[in-house]
Formats: sequence, C-alpha cells, structure tokens
Amino acid sequence: MATHREAPIVVGIDGSSTSLDALRWAAHRAALHHCPLHLVYAVGAPADFVSEIGVVGFDNVELRAEGEEVLAAAGKVAREVSPDIELRTEVADPAPVPVLLARSREALMIVAGTRGLGAVGRGLLGSVSTSLARHAHCPVAVIPDAEAPPLDLSRLPVVVGVDGSPRGQEAVVIAFDEASRMGVGVIAVTAWSEFFRYISRAGMQQEARALQSESMAGQCERHPDVPVTRVVVEDRPARRILAEAENAQLVVVGSHGRGGFAGMTLGSVGQAVLHGSHIPVIVARTRE
Repeated sequence: MATHREAPIVVGIDGSSTSLDALRWAAHRAALHHCPLHLVYAVGAPADFVSEIGVVGFDNVELRAEGEEVLAAAGKVAREVSPDIELRTEVADPAPVPVLLARSREALMIVAGTRGLGAVGRGLLGSVSTSLARHAHCPVAVIPDAEAPPLDLSRLPVVVGVDGSPRGQEAVVIAFDEASRMGVGVIAVTAWSEFFRYISRAGMQQEARALQSESMAGQCERHPDVPVTRVVVEDRPARRILAEAENAQLVVVGSHGRGGFAGMTLGSVGQAVLHGSHIPVIVARTRE
C-alpha cells in the first residue's frame, strides 16, 4: 500500500472542458500537498463484452490511442498549472467508476468534474462524481463547471459542515489542512433544528455551540495560523452551508453522519451541497 507521502491525487480525464477544470484544480492541490498527480483515462469497454474479453478479446487499440492523446494534452495543462509536480498517466480498459474506485484505495484524494443539476444533459462525469462520493475509499473532490468563476478565489475561506459525526470530524481535519496550506480561514457551520427535540431553542443553541467547539478543538490548536469564523444557527444545514459558500473557495462535508444532530448525511445534506455548490466540494471519506 502506498504511504501517505507517496499517495497521489487521482483525477478522471475524458477530454471534456469539465474534466479539464477538475484537472487544473487537482494540479494545484498536488503542488500544495507535494504529492504526485495521477491522470486516469477510462476507455469503458462495453458491458456486454466484459464476459467475453477472455475468449474473443475486445479490440480497443484505437480507443486506447485516443486516450493517450487526451492524456498527453491533459498533461500539458497540468504542467501549466504546476510545472514541478510528479505526473503519472494511465489508460484503463474498464469504465470510469470501477477504475476510479479501485484507484481510490491508494489515493490521497480523487477528483472529478460535474455539471450539476442546473445544466442540461448532465454528463458522464456527473454520474461518476456521484458514485465516487458514495463509495470511494478516500476523500472525493467534485469540481463544478467554471462557466463564470470569480476573478480571484485565492484569498477566500474554506467552509466546513460540523455535526460531530465521525465523517464530520474528518471533514474538519480536511478543511483545516486545506485552509492552512492555502493561507486562508475556515468558516465552521453547525445548523440545528427544533424538530423532535424537547429542550428550548436557547438550550439547543448552547448545545450546538458546545458540539462545534469540541469538534474543532484539536484542529484549532494544531493550526493556530487558521482564523475561524463560527456559524451556529437554527437552519437547514445544506441551505446554510451553501449560503456561506457564496463567499468561499471550497466546501468540505462529511459523506454521512449518524442521522443525529445536524442530519448531515450524503443522501440529504451532502447530496444537496454537491448539487447546489458553484465552488469545489470535498466529501470526506476514509479507507475502510
């Protein structure tokens, strides 16, 4: 198994503008993390050929050649962003999801692009990014189309959803690490609801503040250089996270919570943030 120092950032490439947006973001992150960048082009052998490959074979020479051309062009783009990074490329025969899920076992992070629900005809990488966010064995970064990006995101903060769950804790660790590397602050968001609770709103607000402080205590001490803005409110978590993300460069959420305090699960909050964010989102996942 690769060590943390050797683990690459892996990005799925298909030659589209969406995947190139993801590539640029990944190349910048690889430079910040001082790790290799691994570009993967998945040929995607037809499903009805899979069981026959060992018998009649699948003539994918032309498809692999096309993949090599796409990766060569992508490599040039990555070098423009980060000239000194260690670059690896791979053309793989299976479809994107199984290939990238397999690579996620040894990756520091998996990066994919998505058009989101607001675009007409959501592309292949949209479905890939959704599958990765649910099943990958490492953190997954989903990069939206850069149709009209702000002039400069570099000084904007990182938003993180804090709910006290194990995956929420991992999101906090990632958010502080990324913010420290970029020299920016963190906006920590904890949202609560009165539904099915039998204590006062003042009591729930106090409980939420305590949970947030406890969740971030170790990271605040570990990263004293990172300024923190605390947001503790009665609101729906996804709505508040997306509101804070309007003036941020990155959002980090847990892949799922315990269905408890802030209801932060991939099926609800994480899913809503992924589909609603106009900036990159990292979904915290770990190897099992």
